[in-house]
Amino acid sequence: MPVRHKRLGTHGALVSNLCLGTMNFGWVTDEAESFRIMDRALELGINFFDTADVYGWTVQHGTTEEIIGHWLAQGGGRRDAVILATKVYNPVTRRGNRPEPNTDGRSLSAVKIRRHCEGSLRRLQTDWIDLYQMHHVDRDCPWHEAWQAFDALVGQGKVVYVGSSNFAGWDIATACQEAARRGLSGLASEQSIYNLNARTIELEVIPACRHYGLGLIPWSPLAGGLLGGALGELQAGRRMDEDFARKVEKHRARLDQYESLCRELGEAPATVALAWLLHNPAVTAPIIGPRTVQQLEAAVRATEVSLDAGVLQRLDEIFPGPGGEAPCSYAW
Repeated sequence: MPVRHKRLGTHGALVSNLCLGTMNFGWVTDEAESFRIMDRALELGINFFDTADVYGWTVQHGTTEEIIGHWLAQGGGRRDAVILATKVYNPVTRRGNRPEPNTDGRSLSAVKIRRHCEGSLRRLQTDWIDLYQMHHVDRDCPWHEAWQAFDALVGQGKVVYVGSSNFAGWDIATACQEAARRGLSGLASEQSIYNLNARTIELEVIPACRHYGLGLIPWSPLAGGLLGGALGELQAGRRMDEDFARKVEKHRARLDQYESLCRELGEAPATVALAWLLHNPAVTAPIIGPRTVQQLEAAVRATEVSLDAGVLQRLDEIFPGPGGEAPCSYAW
């Protein structure tokens, strides 16, 4: 199954089943290589690009959005060729900005949503954002205020869909119910950590996404590199930071079984980890975060790999999930 396009949950937009994550652009990957990655992604059929207003990190918040904006400004149909997603919630510190509590804090206030949307539009050099995501839930801000702000942006043509990220199942339910009360379409997607080694969302987040028709966009599909052949790299004597090395040691028994299975299959561990996600009908598109064109092309291999029932069962035995969906996972 090569790169293909599917609905964003039950919504009409068609997005590629791999999402290009751009978090490395600007502070790990320079602008020229970032351009090559985005161009190659389109050539491979990947039309779903994800970023955030805070990406750029040690260089400056918003640097990643600026790089994408420079790429889009080249024209050639680039803007119309992609479904572009960004996020709001975190502080965005920019050189020359005066301290201001709404911008410098974490929230989903109407003021913050409006200001940060305008900032993202300027940096991205576009008139609209296809998927504007709440980077985290703000339980101190009333939903009627947040939805009023998002609805205004949709009405102005600046936002098409609204999504969430790092929401609990009950946050998704609350957000969707509050939107429905106002006659709004609610959330289109949830972006959540999900991989073989982190399966907690199977309890309540995935059921909530299915019930409300949200697309699921897993981030960290390789568990920060843990599922990318980390044990083999450690055994080969490759250098890694102390925290990551400790994590590898903590999960050594599982990783040994996992990487052994990958060798049997003749596939790279990263490929198998992504392919496992692609086999889940609840998943719309895992986010891949390539630092180079070569890493991008390697990730696409996962769309061509089919894991049979026996392999999927072995993966469940190595990385057991929470036991299914709540409450049946822990009650009768």
